[in-house]
Amino acid sequence: MARVRYASLGMLGLGIGYFLWYTPYSALAKALSGGLLPATGGPVGGLVLLPAAALGTLVAMPVTLTLLRWWKHARRRRLGGLAVPWPGPETAWSALWMALIVGSTTLNFTFPGVSILLMLVLMRISTLVISPAVDVVRRRRIRLYSGIAVALSLLSAVIALRDVDNYRLTLAAVLSLAAYALGYTGRFLVMSRHVKGGVLTEDRRYFVEEHMTTPVFLVILLGIPALLGIGSAGEALRVGFTSFLATPAALPAFGVGVLYEGLFVFTTLIFLDRREYSFCVPVHVCSSLLAGVAASWGLRAVFGVAPPSAAQVIAAVIVVVAALVLSYPTMLALHRQGWPLSRRVMLFVCGGNTVRSPMAAAIARQELRRGAWRVLCAGVSVSRPGAPLGPVAVEALAGLGIPPPRHAARPVTPAMCAASEVVFCLTSAQRDAVVALVPAMAVRVVCLDPDGDVPEPDHDSVADSAGRIQALVRLRVTEWLDRHPVAVARGV
Repeated sequence: MARVRYASLGMLGLGIGYFLWYTPYSALAKALSGGLLPATGGPVGGLVLLPAAALGTLVAMPVTLTLLRWWKHARRRRLGGLAVPWPGPETAWSALWMALIVGSTTLNFTFPGVSILLMLVLMRISTLVISPAVDVVRRRRIRLYSGIAVALSLLSAVIALRDVDNYRLTLAAVLSLAAYALGYTGRFLVMSRHVKGGVLTEDRRYFVEEHMTTPVFLVILLGIPALLGIGSAGEALRVGFTSFLATPAALPAFGVGVLYEGLFVFTTLIFLDRREYSFCVPVHVCSSLLAGVAASWGLRAVFGVAPPSAAQVIAAVIVVVAALVLSYPTMLALHRQGWPLSRRVMLFVCGGNTVRSPMAAAIARQELRRGAWRVLCAGVSVSRPGAPLGPVAVEALAGLGIPPPRHAARPVTPAMCAASEVVFCLTSAQRDAVVALVPAMAVRVVCLDPDGDVPEPDHDSVADSAGRIQALVRLRVTEWLDRHPVAVARGV
């Protein structure tokens, strides 16, 4: 079986990339709105700079997708004889929610009287609360540590908001934060329904279609009230689309949008990780809060801006602790299983985990000799945890020329499934049991034999069963590698 080479930035790399883009983005938005930049004519209101920022993202988007060479992943619609990239309904909805996130995020850093760090604390509290809520809606099991993380987030909010002498939170700022939370709720619900299954082609299609549609929707959402000129907000947006574009401040405002394009790439790849949001969100939270600290002290060093208050820093630290609480159990489970995240994991599941799945795993290890994979097995109805390999399995593997492995039966767990790129089940009933355990992984939980079950063998039938399992493993593993050549455990 040919070795498949693959590469990924990894979750740590994605977090670092997100930090590197978020720091200048937030600092530039705050400096421009605060009138800190020379030759820009003073402070620029958030609604005035927002159109130029949206246009910056719109212009940078095709450059990004072209450099990535990912246009091919988008669906097409024929317009005037041309096959034009076109989003599906699910990615269009996600892009609409994302447009709300993009606009409100930029706006959040332009309100006078509130620091970058305070707004980030409030934004990240909302995502920390939303993530387990979405996991509940999607019937992913939420454990005690998720409740602790939510409680810590609420404590952080209380500490930050009680620091009334060091911020001025207007109604407009509150509405912008609410829009941000609404956008992430909608986006998470769409993503959890249509992606996060670990299928590379689906994840990239989602990435491209959402990415190419979001800035278009954002310009439209800003352009409609600007065109109608409704109220002071509409007038400010109209100025942003017209006379403001001829001022010296237009170029840095455009740059805000270009910088958001960079962090848009990394934040999407973080959330497309197939694991639950309670794992992905902490990376997003910690990276952005560190960026907020770096941006705040960068503005202090360059322009002498007052740093965030002690209470705001404490609130940020509590949010980071909440994020670590949310992710720690998953990381601990992976560590205890000895699963390095740099390797792909293949899981075989049967009933008692003493005969069929250990045999299939041993055969798969023999086929995948080059070390790119870690092959594991478990059971859905393990009556004797720690039980050794059954005598019939030892005999059958010896007949195939495969040394019987050291084995201890164990029940299948959600963490075990989440770490796996594919889960092969020996019967349809076992597949149903695994899907019920981790509904979001249904697309990656398959029967080893799609045409029928592989029953538990007895002494007389074990040789035939072993031969059948060997043929199925060779066929199905090769088929899976052909369809999914790149590991996606740490993003696309």
